[in-house]
Amino acid sequence: MRPIPFSLLLILALMLGACSLQWPWAEPLAPETTSSVAAQKLALSPPRAPKAESGENYRLDAGDRVRVVVSGQDGLSNSYEIDAGGAIDIPSVGKVAARGLSPAQLSGAIARRLKKNGAADAHVAVQIETYRPISIYGNVANPGQYPYVNNMTTETAIEMAGGLKSGGDKSAVTVNNGTQRRPSGPASPVQPGDTLTVTEGR
Repeated sequence: MRPIPFSLLLILALMLGACSLQWPWAEPLAPETTSSVAAQKLALSPPRAPKAESGENYRLDAGDRVRVVVSGQDGLSNSYEIDAGGAIDIPSVGKVAARGLSPAQLSGAIARRLKKNGAADAHVAVQIETYRPISIYGNVANPGQYPYVNNMTTETAIEMAGGLKSGGDKSAVTVNNGTQRRPSGPASPVQPGDTLTVTEGR
């Protein structure tokens, strides 16, 4: 067996070394970072709707307007405002108490009333159309009642009322929801029917 020439061994060594080199323009791709993955997921996910203040935990009261849909009873499907007595008045059904009920509970109350009137298979759905207004008084430019909107805070309520008057303080606000009074900061949530009073700062 003839020995391998030294020149051939040298060529083979140079070829193997070249294969192990990494060319500067062939840099490996950097692995995705956690932040980039999160950004991609956020871009692919649908935008979230603003958080509703109602849901099935919301309790209806005077000033709320609801949309009542009764299957097979087109004459009964309509918008109704809860009156000062806390009820809605539906033609051919009469007054149905709504104060303190959730939309689902009011649906059940209307369905039971219809069942007594002979419409046992009627399906009733109730949705909140508009919330009862809020009131804001004290050191604001335009005190009075204003429509409630989702995600309202003390600060946005003050802005709706024209902003603060001289001496008013966003941090000196008292909220009355009809059953209790509580202090409120600028970012504190406001609920339908709340009454806000802005006092002078210290």
